[in-house]
Amino acid sequence: MAETEIPVLIVGGGGCGLSASVFLSDQGVDHLLVERHPDTSSLPKAHYLNQRTMEIFRQHGLVEDVLAEAAPLEKFGKVRWQTTLAGDGPLDRRLIHEMDAFGGGGLRERYAAAGPVLPAKLPQIWLEPILRRHAERRNPGRILFGRELIGFSDEGDHVVAQVREMETGRVDTIRARYLLGADGGRMVGPAAGIELQGPPGEVNTTTVYFSADLSQWWEEGTLITHFLSPEDPDLSCNLIEMGPSWGKDCEQWALHFAPGPPGRWNAETVVPRIRELLGLPDLEVTVHKVTDWVVHSLLADRYRAGRVLIAGDAAHRQPPAVGLGLNTGIQDAHNLAWKLAAVLDGRAGDGLLDTYEAERRPVGRENVDWAVSAAVHHQALLDAVGVGHRVPAGIRRRRLEAYFDPSPLGETVRARAREMFHTHRGGCQALDMEIGFHYEEGALVPDGSRPPARAPMRDVHRPTTRPGHRLPHAWIERDGRRLSTLDLAGPTRFALITGPEGTPWCRAAERMAEKFSVPVATARIGDGADYADADGGWAAVREIADAGAILVRPDQHVAWRSPGGDAEPEQTLAEVFTALLDR
Repeated sequence: MAETEIPVLIVGGGGCGLSASVFLSDQGVDHLLVERHPDTSSLPKAHYLNQRTMEIFRQHGLVEDVLAEAAPLEKFGKVRWQTTLAGDGPLDRRLIHEMDAFGGGGLRERYAAAGPVLPAKLPQIWLEPILRRHAERRNPGRILFGRELIGFSDEGDHVVAQVREMETGRVDTIRARYLLGADGGRMVGPAAGIELQGPPGEVNTTTVYFSADLSQWWEEGTLITHFLSPEDPDLSCNLIEMGPSWGKDCEQWALHFAPGPPGRWNAETVVPRIRELLGLPDLEVTVHKVTDWVVHSLLADRYRAGRVLIAGDAAHRQPPAVGLGLNTGIQDAHNLAWKLAAVLDGRAGDGLLDTYEAERRPVGRENVDWAVSAAVHHQALLDAVGVGHRVPAGIRRRRLEAYFDPSPLGETVRARAREMFHTHRGGCQALDMEIGFHYEEGALVPDGSRPPARAPMRDVHRPTTRPGHRLPHAWIERDGRRLSTLDLAGPTRFALITGPEGTPWCRAAERMAEKFSVPVATARIGDGADYADADGGWAAVREIADAGAILVRPDQHVAWRSPGGDAEPEQTLAEVFTALLDR
């Protein structure tokens, strides 16, 4: 039996755990990751990388590799509802509705204005190998697949864990100052006494992962295509491209059938159903996997228990609607990494880690609830149109015939449906859910202001420099180089942003960096300052005067701001850093 001492032990090598490893490596934190499976995911699973996640990948040097394999926005920026993919019947190949989604089409300008990088589509089966390569490159010999955590104990000032090598059965002991559970809630959370709470999962979903050539019939540019059978409610499902090529060249697909009993189909019996659903009786289909899984809406009662912290699916599980699951997990890891680094090297007190739960658990709550609401609403929308899962076959056909009726009454039916479909923007145009989440308490100094009102459908994002919010993006320039304001912070440094008259704040920040051993970049933005406001975007969102200041954390969230100057900027910043770092 070997024994290893390490500052952080990560359990789980999925998207969340591997991202946490990359982020910790960039912070200079020595750590070990163990994953019981021999390799990364063999199933596509999550596939949408939202705008905030892509900003985080950009900060950590991942975005170019992700974009090299991901579908560009023009390949997935719509959601469609239709009857079949092919066929020559009166209700075959009929488009019920389509709408721009996730930054595509008419939404692109709005998303492009909100951040320096757009969303992308890359299923976990292709994303995780990229994350693993980066994790191994930045932390050689410390990313161990085929290793299973079999037990651990929290000894107060460290955790003692037992890890078994799956191939040989050898058990090693790991002593770590902190343990991060990114194992989907399989072991770490329950063993630490953390409970996932919520209603019991009741809706079973069957996912079929298969290969087929659909190039002749496929309408490219869609993230999700919902097929709504005129005859069989059991054949209403959604089809999603899973790459590795995109659009008409896509080779692999995922079909999600819900609801329905587990075990209803296997790799052989599902093939005729796929052909019937798509209207392609002779389609060659290779089924890779048929899985049944239950849709949950669960949230952990806490994110920390002593020396144990949890993230990702170990902390929250929700329906796949809105694509918040994996994105929330990666954002958990991003929030936690800089805090672990600060505590481990003595720059901050252990209390800084308590702010992880204070900040991220309310976001987890909101995201779980929003995903549930969007999923329920989509079902209600289909019921209203007349093609929900509870609508029997005969009625379904009559409803669809009425929908496509060319008469004036048919146009009224379609107009009513368009009004209903427009409300689905809360599910696929929710930009404010992607980048508008914020923290009301935690590692921040409130300034007494109230957050901007949020659009009920979360389809409008209102940027703000209020403490706790993500720093607004604006393009700035220096020496001919174009940057985003988000580039000023992190991953290992704070940023102090001021107006042209903020020199006293900048000087005070330089002294605080030395006093607290915290890297702080300073940036004056505006006429005659260090950085030019490239197109006036920063002036529109900064919410401070020329002598004011904004302190931004390494994770690009605002920690504190002053609307104007201060007679004693050094003392003020000393109080701010003392509060932020639990000093």
